Amino acid sequence: QVRLVESGGGLVQPGGSLRLSCAVSGSFSSINGMGWYRQAPGKQREVVADITTTGRTSYVDSVKGRFTISRGNAGNTVYLQMNSLKSEDTAVYFCSLGLPNSRPIYWGQGTQVTVSS
Repeated sequence: QVRLVESGGGLVQPGGSLRLSCAVSGSFSSINGMGWYRQAPGKQREVVADITTTGRTSYVDSVKGRFTISRGNAGNTVYLQMNSLKSEDTAVYFCSLGLPNSRPIYWGQGTQVTVSS
């Protein structure tokens, strides 16, 4: 059974930084895509960033230049380094796993990120 577990969320002041981590356990295709989504209260879940096993990345425009997605060497961990955080980044962040260029198949339980002074 595939399981994704996120960590690293919390409360940070505007302009601060956080690093989210997601660890994957269980068996899944070695060719895959992992990503981070977020959902703010009253809004739809949106993709923040994703990365394939080849290292190709993409970002939503609102986080370009501030967030960086990366994978661990073993390929079963994904990170999201978030810098210059803004209040509008406040949301529950979810880790995802699926096939490349396809909708996610597996989701983590989510981790809260709150940006506030």
